[in-house]
Formats: sequence, C-alpha cells, structure tokens
Amino acid sequence: MFKKKAAAPTIAYDKENCKPILRCSICNGEQVAGFKNLQTGKFEEVMLIRGAEDLFAFKKQYGIEEEIGKEY
Repeated sequence: MFKKKAAAPTIAYDKENCKPILRCSICNGEQVAGFKNLQTGKFEEVMLIRGAEDLFAFKKQYGIEEEIGKEY
C-alpha cells in the first residue's frame, strides 16, 4: 500500500569544463541555478531558485557538496 520513494539519481555534469553558479538579478533578486562553461563563458540555466529548499534540491540532484558562487 505504501511504497518507499526511490532516491532520485544524481545527474552527472562536466566537472572539468563547467562550474555550478547562481546567476542573480540585482533588480529583483531572482536567482537561477545553472552551469557556466569555463572555456566559452556560456551559462546554461537549470532551475529557478525560490528558496533554500530549491537550492538544496539542485545541489542534491547534481551531487554538489561545495558552496555555489554567485554571479551578478
């Protein structure tokens, strides 16, 4: 009747060429989590961060343990 939820698998990302960052808006405070390509500087959006729970879910989904830097 009650099933255990399966753990969400972690998604791999290119750790050598991409860096996880939060892109933050100065005007309205909106934060978007994603990955910045270190060679091209291109930012790939992954999810909107509305609070601490969303940030925790993003870090858990991609297996990120270190602190994520912010870019304005």
